[in-house]
Amino acid sequence: MKVTDIWQSLSPVVLLRASVVVALLTIVLKMGAWWLTDSVGLLSDALESFVNLAGAMFALLMVTIAQRPADADHPFGHSKAEYFSSGFEGILIIGAALAIIWAAIDRLLHPVPLQALGWGIALSVISSVFNGVLAAVMLRSAKVHNSMALRADARHLLTDVWTSVGVVGALIAVPLTGWQWLDGGIAIVVALNILKEGGHLVWHSSQGLMDEAIDPEHLQAVENVLQRHTNEHVYFDSLATRSAGQRSFAQVHMHVPAHWTLGKAARLRRLVEEELMAAVPGLHATLEILPEGSETALEALEKTQ
Repeated sequence: MKVTDIWQSLSPVVLLRASVVVALLTIVLKMGAWWLTDSVGLLSDALESFVNLAGAMFALLMVTIAQRPADADHPFGHSKAEYFSSGFEGILIIGAALAIIWAAIDRLLHPVPLQALGWGIALSVISSVFNGVLAAVMLRSAKVHNSMALRADARHLLTDVWTSVGVVGALIAVPLTGWQWLDGGIAIVVALNILKEGGHLVWHSSQGLMDEAIDPEHLQAVENVLQRHTNEHVYFDSLATRSAGQRSFAQVHMHVPAHWTLGKAARLRRLVEEELMAAVPGLHATLEILPEGSETALEALEKTQ
């Protein structure tokens, strides 16, 4: 089996179920590390794992909804549900970051000696390996399936990995320097990084709900297909695209000579639509046939405004 086939076979639902399992496992490991060491840095790391669990569960629900077929009330499908997942996870991350800062400030002002650092560091590293491997697989699969929910969950897991790296680094430095305040200090730094990631997810989610255009790489692929079929008799204009979770949409006007039969124009339209959908996985392409030199009533109205 090719590597690309492996990523294709790992659906967002399967990977998000795996994310739930890994989140439960890391909660056990990181809470154990905090209990052994009494490190507020490790506590901040453990709290983020609870956010991972809540985010993965909500993402799984939204992806399940997004895969429902179109119906009378949702003729374009339910794929935008994934953006709610990304926004929800971003809000959870922001909440966790604020809670970490609150706990870290107290520890920064009142540092205490840490215990059993060896075991605490070992448990944190093990949990980070689980998160790192899963995040790498999820990011690759998110690109294949164009899944916003999967991408958001993977980015959060990567943030968790870097959080753990920072915490472990601080815990190693504490006995070497004798600076007990490093535990609270690194927790605040970690929280600020988490806060930044949460804000990014909320912003990206809002852009998706605002009918953002497809990404530049896919837009270029669409334009390349249209360019291949443009000649002295046929041309395209009024291209409009939008992203909606795993689906994306493209609408464009195809101008053909007025003397062409409808059957001939329809055959060309189908060929172009097939090439567009092959170039951009998950694309729903719609081409409107118009005689060359003509315009729609909407275009004429927009020119007068």
